[in-house]
Amino acid sequence: MKKVRKAVIPVAGMGTRFLPVTKSIPKEMLPIVDKPTLDYIIDEAIESGIEEILLITSPYKKSIEDYYDEHYELENRLEKSGKIEQLDLVKGLSKKVSIFYRRQGEPMGSGHAINLARSFVGDEPFAVLYGDDLMKYEKPVLKQLIEMYEKYGANVIGVQEVPHDQVYKYGIIEYSDKTTGKIKTIIEKPKVEDAPSNMAGLGRYIVDSDIFNILSDLKPSTNNEVQFTDAMKELMNTQDFYACEYEGTYYDTGSKLGYLKANIEFGLNRDELKEGLTEYIDSKNK
Repeated sequence: MKKVRKAVIPVAGMGTRFLPVTKSIPKEMLPIVDKPTLDYIIDEAIESGIEEILLITSPYKKSIEDYYDEHYELENRLEKSGKIEQLDLVKGLSKKVSIFYRRQGEPMGSGHAINLARSFVGDEPFAVLYGDDLMKYEKPVLKQLIEMYEKYGANVIGVQEVPHDQVYKYGIIEYSDKTTGKIKTIIEKPKVEDAPSNMAGLGRYIVDSDIFNILSDLKPSTNNEVQFTDAMKELMNTQDFYACEYEGTYYDTGSKLGYLKANIEFGLNRDELKEGLTEYIDSKNK
């Protein structure tokens, strides 16, 4: 069994739900407290044992590349000012992990974006993490998926239970064996009355490189875009998939409410902010 060493993170979306700020700032670079959302996701990948990361960006997101590049002038000024703690933070960004970039010239969907990773991935299994999907965890969520991959030697989808009346928003899992987590299929945004379960695929995947053979020929579907879910569904005809019901809290930072919730929760997790933020929240509840 080959080790999961590589991760692909699509970050080419326009972020229209956050306009006008995303006209000039990528939505993945919007801060959760004092770090870009994307940085938390990359940290999760690193903590899970990922060695190389490919970011699928767009021509309008050069600031992402700048963030993980060296910044000699800033580093030099911080060093001369004796701001060693801040210097270590900045210098550490370019040394976190091997990060590569590929631009998606035209927004043609998640499947099209991930297919651009074919030469990067080669014939290895790989992880997919979406740039909108932030996790708060004790044990890295991706690591939980990798452990299930190592147990079964099969593709893995990270899942959590969602309210039954919200299943129409997600890709919903239909099990062939609920005990082991083996998946029969995944149904994208089903009607509430047709949903086979309340378990939704949420932002973390491990898939075999054979998926690229499917993605290369896959036709557009929803919104006239090539969907990664469609490729996984087809791969399920020939390969096993398992659902990993992970421990952790999921935040959809691509929505305004999810983004605000994440800022509050991560703020409460910071020692220097917890007391003041708690007092403020309590005062608003009176």
